[in-house]
Amino acid sequence: MSRHQTPSFFEPSDGRPPELTTDREAPLAERMRPRSLDEYVGQTHLVGKGRMIRKIIEGGGPLPSLILWGGPGTGKTTLGRMLARHVKAKFVPLSAVLSGVKDLRESIAEARESKRRGWRTILFVDEIHRFNKAQQDALLPAVEDGTVTLVGATTENPSFEVNAALLSRTRVLVLHPLDETDIRTLLSRAIEDDERGLARFRPHLESVDLDQLAKSAAGDARVALSALEAATLATEPDSEGVRTISQETLIESLGRARFAYDKGGEDHYNLVSALIKSLRNSDANAGLYWLARLIEGGADPIFIVRRLCILASEDVGLADPQAMVQTAAAAQIVQFIGLPEGLYPLSQAVIYLANAPKSNRVKRAYFAAAADASQTAREPVPLHLRNAVTSLLKNVGYGEGYRYVHDDPNASTEMPCLPESLVGKVYDPGSE
Repeated sequence: MSRHQTPSFFEPSDGRPPELTTDREAPLAERMRPRSLDEYVGQTHLVGKGRMIRKIIEGGGPLPSLILWGGPGTGKTTLGRMLARHVKAKFVPLSAVLSGVKDLRESIAEARESKRRGWRTILFVDEIHRFNKAQQDALLPAVEDGTVTLVGATTENPSFEVNAALLSRTRVLVLHPLDETDIRTLLSRAIEDDERGLARFRPHLESVDLDQLAKSAAGDARVALSALEAATLATEPDSEGVRTISQETLIESLGRARFAYDKGGEDHYNLVSALIKSLRNSDANAGLYWLARLIEGGADPIFIVRRLCILASEDVGLADPQAMVQTAAAAQIVQFIGLPEGLYPLSQAVIYLANAPKSNRVKRAYFAAAADASQTAREPVPLHLRNAVTSLLKNVGYGEGYRYVHDDPNASTEMPCLPESLVGKVYDPGSE
C-alpha cells in the first residue's frame, strides 16, 4: 500500500463502512444511522446547502477539530462518523465515561503511526465533558500538531466543561433538538426499511399515535426509535403477520408520563401553575408531586427553575431573602449538571420555597410605584438629585441642596428624594 492510499478498512467487500451495521441484534437506533448526508435528518444550519459540514463532506474545505454540543439523540455520533467516512479518515471512538489517560495515549500513539503512513485519524470522544482536566490536557499536543482531528461530543455547555486550552483549538458546533417532523421522518423510515428497520415485522401505528410518539420524544431520535422497536416487538402479529401497535403498548414502551406530556400544550402550563400555587400555599408534598410530573414528563428543567426563581422573589421575597439565594444556586447547578442529577437541587429548592415564610411585599411595593411612575412620567427629577457634571449645570442649580448622608445623617429623613408631587408617598410599608 502506498503512503497516501486509503487503508483497506474503508473499502470492505460489500462497499459498506464497518461502523454502519445491519446486525439485526443491534438496537434499531444504531441500525438506522444515516449512511449518507442525504439520509441525515435535522441540523440544517450545519448540513444544509452552503453550510460548514456540507462543504467539508463535499470536499470544499478542511476538517478542523470540533466540539459537537447538543442534547441526547440529536445526531452527534452520527455526524462524527459521517465526517470520518467522507474525509476518508480512520474513526477511533472513545467514551469519556469508560476511558482514561492510558486509553488516550494508546489511541494517540496509533494515530501517530497512521499519520506516518499517510492516514488521517478522527478521534471521536463521546461525553467529552466527563474527561477531567488532566485527560483533556493529554489531548492538546496531538490536536495541536494534527496527529488527530478531535471530534468531541457533549450534552453540556463546553464553556463550563471543556478547558480553555482545548476550546481554543476546536470549533464548537451546536446541534439543536430534532423537531417533530424530523422525528416522524426517522420513525417512518424505520417502519418501512426492510434491511435495517422493522418492515419485516410489519408494524402498523395510527397516524395520531405516530405523531404523539414524535412529539413525546422531545427532540431525541434515540428515544423515539427505541420506543418504536420495543412496542413492535411487544406486539403479537395477527393472522396476516401485521403487528397493530396499540396506544397502550406504545405508552408502556415510552413511559406513560413522557407519552402524555405535551411541553407546548395546555397541560404543560397547567402543571407549572399547579407547582407554583402549591408552593405559594406552603404545600411541599404537592410541590414535589407537581415537580415530578413535570420532570418525568420531559419538561425543560431550566424552564422549571426559572419559574422557581420568580416565586422566590414574588411570593417569599423579604420574608426570607435566603430563598432567592437557594433558588439561584439551584438554577446554576441545574444548568451545570443537567438531568437526572439536577432533580436533587430542583427538589431542594421546591422544599425550601414551600417551607419558607411568604410575603408579596416586594411585588406590591413595585407595582404601587409603577402606577405612580406611569402617571407622573413627565415630572422632572428634583434639582438636588441631579449630577452637576459641567459648570453650566452647576450654575443652573443641578446638585444644589444635596446632602451627603454619610456626613449628614439627618439627610435620610429631611431630604426628599421623590418628585415634588409624590413627596411623602409610601410604597414599601416596611417589614411584615
